[in-house]
Amino acid sequence: MLSEIGESMTKAKNIAIYGKGGIGKSTTTSNISAALADSGLKVIQIGCDPKSDSTNNLRGGKSIPTVLDAIRSGKKIEIADIVYEGFGGVLCIEAGGPEPGVGCAGRGIIAAIELLRQKKVFEQYDPDVVLYDVLGDVVCGGFSVPIREGVAEQVYTVTSADFMAVYAANNLFKGIKKYANSGGALFSGIIANSVALPIQREIIDDFASQTGTTIAEYVPRSVTIIRSELRGQTAVEYDPDSEQAEVYRRLAKAIVTNEKKYVPAPLEAENLKTWAESWSDRLLEKKDDESSVRTPETASPAT
Repeated sequence: MLSEIGESMTKAKNIAIYGKGGIGKSTTTSNISAALADSGLKVIQIGCDPKSDSTNNLRGGKSIPTVLDAIRSGKKIEIADIVYEGFGGVLCIEAGGPEPGVGCAGRGIIAAIELLRQKKVFEQYDPDVVLYDVLGDVVCGGFSVPIREGVAEQVYTVTSADFMAVYAANNLFKGIKKYANSGGALFSGIIANSVALPIQREIIDDFASQTGTTIAEYVPRSVTIIRSELRGQTAVEYDPDSEQAEVYRRLAKAIVTNEKKYVPAPLEAENLKTWAESWSDRLLEKKDDESSVRTPETASPAT
């Protein structure tokens, strides 16, 4: 049981979950947090995306003030101004982003982590797990802080079989490799999201093989997610007995028990392009093979 694992943990596990915008990283992270909290673990989730919506589904769809909002207010900041409780007691924090057209989005992460350390938030709450939900489109500046500053010990990426999601994951691998020798976080697994067809799983498996990485879990596309998010909830809260909720519980357990930490082997740009084109060719061949097989019912009548 996860609760038994929590009792054996001597210090908090700090985990960063990266992913391309729109790939489902916040959905995934929130459901992991909910599953961990539901099992009795103390969890902090920190949204490191300027959209500041990482924790919404842990709080009935409601957004919370961000760390940058608090800093910009100019007032004395109390912990209660930046830490809010969500489902199962998950402590929710949003780093926030700059005002539109001003500054760097990554600064929110840097400012948030600095302030949390100053306020001794982690010492006060003594969490079992801290999850950083990080935008992974570009792993630079503030967005690389959880990797290069030793904030997180383990990194996961959420990806699908879509090329741009794979491209973002490969860029993340480059960032991890760059900082690995200077005490940066190491990689622990790919979370394959929205897997609906066998071919999608094959593509992600092959990408993992090519980059020397492992698969943490396959998360299927599910209407349960659509329904739960329309209600501003995680699947774990909305439908705890569903197959989708069980997938997230399994993923949560895999993450807190996983001790694998390694340096991935990212593909160079030309090799990634060649790899993608090879899969495009395979898919076209598959389509041609399927279209050439015609039953008597679907065949055109003789003329």
